[in-house]
Amino acid sequence: MICSICPRHCNVDRNKNLGFCQSPDNFRVARAALHFWEEPCISGKEGSGTVFFSGCNLKCVFCQNNEISAENKGVEISDEKLISIFENLISQGANNINLVNPTHYAKRLANVLSVWKSPVPIVYNSSGYEEVETLKSLDGLVDIYLPDLKYIRAEKAQRYSKAQDYFEKASQALIEMRRQVEDKFDGDIMKSGMIIRHLILPQNTNSSIAILDFIKAYFPDTYVSLMAQYTPCGDLSNFPEINRKITKREYEKVVNYALDNSFDKLFIQELSSADKSFIPKFDFTGVL
Repeated sequence: MICSICPRHCNVDRNKNLGFCQSPDNFRVARAALHFWEEPCISGKEGSGTVFFSGCNLKCVFCQNNEISAENKGVEISDEKLISIFENLISQGANNINLVNPTHYAKRLANVLSVWKSPVPIVYNSSGYEEVETLKSLDGLVDIYLPDLKYIRAEKAQRYSKAQDYFEKASQALIEMRRQVEDKFDGDIMKSGMIIRHLILPQNTNSSIAILDFIKAYFPDTYVSLMAQYTPCGDLSNFPEINRKITKREYEKVVNYALDNSFDKLFIQELSSADKSFIPKFDFTGVL
């Protein structure tokens, strides 16, 4: 496959060479298990059936999943094995199948989901750094979009993710995601729809507020999840400004702005979530 799935447009044959995401054509997976720490309408009481894909097309310097996103820890599996993993999670009572960091496998996932029809919602849990044309191939196959909107300023996106065009691409991706899905619930559990996530970074509260303003203007009826879980991971010696957790003052500044500006479809993550104990163990649970 000559790969131009994401905005990187590496144009490499992934059977022969690796592009930015460092991923082969076949799936690489590091963990598959019930997860209880997503938004309440995603996890519910039964848990979300999360499948963590290895590799990444963004590779943020602060990624808490650095072990799989940058170091690419994972097991290469077939399409049939992936389907069996999905079915095992469903047998455990998963509310949904939650594809974590699936962007660089989007086209292959589209093929799998076209053949295997899930009895539970499919969640596409991504960084937001997507190509619209790739997302169109998922139309009708994904039930819930759970994208990040990480950056609004090009210099921040370039510094932390080497993706100067992040906001340009992510904003268009959100429009396409929103076009595809309508918010629907069965009780407290989301069955289809979209939640835009934003991770508050240290010394970046003005960017967070600008992102909230953008969402309010262009996605006024979309659910928003403000995430406070930022925990410094990896070597951030060259990025001292983000080599710490966010402060209570930073947290309250962004949260209060959202509350004061009538964000009524809002999930707010507690500041106590900024703890490495919440990072999953990428020990191939559910994969081997």
